[in-house]
Amino acid sequence: MITATFRFYEELNDFLARPQRRRAFSCACPPGATAKHMIEALGVPHTEVELILVNGESVSFNRPLANGDRVAVYPKFEALDIQPLLRVRERPLRVMRFIADAHLGGLAPLLRLAGFDTLYDNHYPDADIEALAVAQQRIVLTRDRELLKRRSITHGCYIRALRPREQLREVFERLDLAGSAQPFRLCLMCNAPLRRIAKEEVGTRAPDGVLQRHNLFVTCDVCQRVFWEGSHWRRMRALMDSMAAAPDQSG
Repeated sequence: MITATFRFYEELNDFLARPQRRRAFSCACPPGATAKHMIEALGVPHTEVELILVNGESVSFNRPLANGDRVAVYPKFEALDIQPLLRVRERPLRVMRFIADAHLGGLAPLLRLAGFDTLYDNHYPDADIEALAVAQQRIVLTRDRELLKRRSITHGCYIRALRPREQLREVFERLDLAGSAQPFRLCLMCNAPLRRIAKEEVGTRAPDGVLQRHNLFVTCDVCQRVFWEGSHWRRMRALMDSMAAAPDQSG
């Protein structure tokens, strides 16, 4: 066995045993263990890690550890551009697409409301989530840290909040989504694009009173639901406005 010293920063400490939080600690490592192997053995999913320094040098997950190494592990940086230092992933995802696990049934429609393509099915087994994330380059959202440790999942977020609106704010702040949100673009149920239709096309899919009071309608071609700017729309609009006004975390 070899011994290395580890120090985890900021929210990564939430995954550690209490005696290991916010301090440097020594840990026995099997010969040939990589940085990724030991980070996850200590309880931190690799998808939560943005930067690893070994003896002050930025390294990849596959860096073998040697006796006496000092390992510093950092989460996503909100205020600093550390792109020149990054070694743990080849590149960021070009498009923000998500897949949410069974624990996040309330978050998925809120992300769709904000315009983000989000797959969700409470019957997805972990293997299917992993396969879809890889095939479609999706960010995995979960409250199951073991899911994020799967080898082929490169982008993911462990969601700490318990209530859907708090979860939405957490995702917005951690991934800086406010600038790329496009509300009311996707069906909350189907994740399919919405399209504008004329009042004459609505037919019996909306009550008569709605047809009399409103002129603008959109529909989902998958579930055939029709939506209009009523009181529910105004509540959702207020939610989206509150996300756009999320406090700046960079200062």
